[in-house]
Amino acid sequence: MRSVIDILDLTVEELDGIIATAEDILAHPDAYADKCRRKKLATLFFEPSTRTRMSFEAAMLDLGGSVLSMASAASSSATKGESVADTAKVISQYADVIAMRHPKEGAALVAAKNAEIPVINAGDGGHCHPTQTLADLLTIHRRFGTFDGLTVGFCGDLKYGRTVHSLINALVRYRDVKFVLISPEELKLPDYSKQVILNNGNAFEEVSDLTAAFPALDVLYMTRVQQERFADRAEYERLKDTYILTADKLTGAKENIAILHPLPRVNEISVQVDAHPGAAYFEQVKNGKFMRMALILFVLSHNDGQPVDLLPRWTGTETPSHVCKNPTCITHTEQELAPVLRDGKCVYCEQ
Repeated sequence: MRSVIDILDLTVEELDGIIATAEDILAHPDAYADKCRRKKLATLFFEPSTRTRMSFEAAMLDLGGSVLSMASAASSSATKGESVADTAKVISQYADVIAMRHPKEGAALVAAKNAEIPVINAGDGGHCHPTQTLADLLTIHRRFGTFDGLTVGFCGDLKYGRTVHSLINALVRYRDVKFVLISPEELKLPDYSKQVILNNGNAFEEVSDLTAAFPALDVLYMTRVQQERFADRAEYERLKDTYILTADKLTGAKENIAILHPLPRVNEISVQVDAHPGAAYFEQVKNGKFMRMALILFVLSHNDGQPVDLLPRWTGTETPSHVCKNPTCITHTEQELAPVLRDGKCVYCEQ
């Protein structure tokens, strides 16, 4: 059985295959209208979502399946103290696949370890968001026809931005992709993500000036400074308006630049930019549904009734005496869940 916790759970060949399936769905939607007949998707969302939850549900309905939806933690037994592990075991009795979003990092891994059906991570804290990455990849691929040789700029909250971390993990596996990391000092890309870039032999530079970075960029990935990831409200207020993209700032950009944003936006992209030919963030929304359709088909095709086949990076040595230093790690709240270490890192939150 295959679950998808992180984009790295998919090989490059599998990514290319999922992209090809999504492209075929776009071209021949009627051919896929009954692919998931009598199959049920459970969407378990423990924190707010519009695009991700609704696109998963639209994806399953367009495949001819049905949906069991939990739209908030308040409507679940989590309010009574039920663990993620027990929730996954229960939902396995009702559905064929789970899409789960949770504010704690590592929650999707806990669910995958305990579910009897495939689990797709729809975002766990500031850790991973693989299905947003699939939407990003299809959007870039439809614009450029390739990932090789592109220069990709990430701007804004690179510290807590799970979409940034996941997209970097995907793009480093293609040839000669370069990264420009644009952020204030307080929101720089975490060291573990920089190490991913270095380990794959890709080049990156860290800058603070968005306008000066434009001439080199093929893709600009804007992000929202996320209030919900800050423990200190004052720090959020100080940093929230650091980067605001306006139409006049694009005068130095390449003619064919693609501007992406995982949404929702607050004020980091002016509505004036929507008319720019490079604006691709609403294309991302559309592409997200088709990539999620392709991913649902992929995981269901690998559901052989066997336990989830986890990569070595999700395994390690259980260490009951250890306390993870990351306060948003699932090990702090999940019932009787001992941290598991691999190469000195917690496998649940990778910190």
